[in-house]
Amino acid sequence: MFYYICITSIKHIHLVRFIRRLYNYYLHPDKELARRLKTLVGFTPIHLSLFKLAFFHKSTFSTRDYAIANNERLEFLGDAVLSTIVGEYLFKKYPNSDEGFLTKMRSKIVKRHSLDEIADKMGLDLFLANYNQTRLSKSMLGNALEALVGAVYIEVGYEKTKHYVIKRILRRYLDIHELESFDDNYKSQLLEWCQKNGRSIEYKVVAKYKSEKRDKFKVAVYVDNKKLGTADDFNKKSAEQLASERAMAVMGILNSNNGTYSANHSRDMEEADDSDRE
Repeated sequence: MFYYICITSIKHIHLVRFIRRLYNYYLHPDKELARRLKTLVGFTPIHLSLFKLAFFHKSTFSTRDYAIANNERLEFLGDAVLSTIVGEYLFKKYPNSDEGFLTKMRSKIVKRHSLDEIADKMGLDLFLANYNQTRLSKSMLGNALEALVGAVYIEVGYEKTKHYVIKRILRRYLDIHELESFDDNYKSQLLEWCQKNGRSIEYKVVAKYKSEKRDKFKVAVYVDNKKLGTADDFNKKSAEQLASERAMAVMGILNSNNGTYSANHSRDMEEADDSDRE
């Protein structure tokens, strides 16, 4: 009898969820969002408001009443879930690799620039444009991707979220084998080159300013006292990496693999050139 009640209850829950998804897809006032999300995540969400929140950036609201009505909390959750899924994926994919290799591979996948690029390919900028009145920045894309993963996790749980991340994000937008040989530590490469060639090198924080209500740093790299690259980021180390890559591009010392990846930074370099005009 107890078993029968449990089975009946489970069937009832599944039926209710199925009906709510049908309603969201065909009758809900936000049915267009529901249909776009089904294409994006592979299912029609029940909690549409949660997924809509994933695309609300904090810069959209200025009053304290709306301080919590943005995607920061979902971004926090999605960051943790995404890191765990990628870690588990790499652990199973490379059973004979050591901890150092796995850590570097995970860092390459979940670093801010990688997530920004993936979110751009996924078309998340179109979702952000619908719900934000502020000028969209590239960092908002990666934040939205993490928030989206957080929303998926709340909606369907860890196992289905893992399936979504691996099937619809990692395998669709990343060449994992190319990442194996790709060295994205541009600062280390540039320092090594300067040491081998007897050149002096120095990194300077040339500006600090507010962006999206957070501190942002402009870093310049000087080789033989000549400024060869600049970059802006919320993290000084990340800005140093970007500035190093740009300096290496100017110097013509990026290898073929890195050159392929640096082509994706063209918009960043244009923004840096604009910000350097004094």
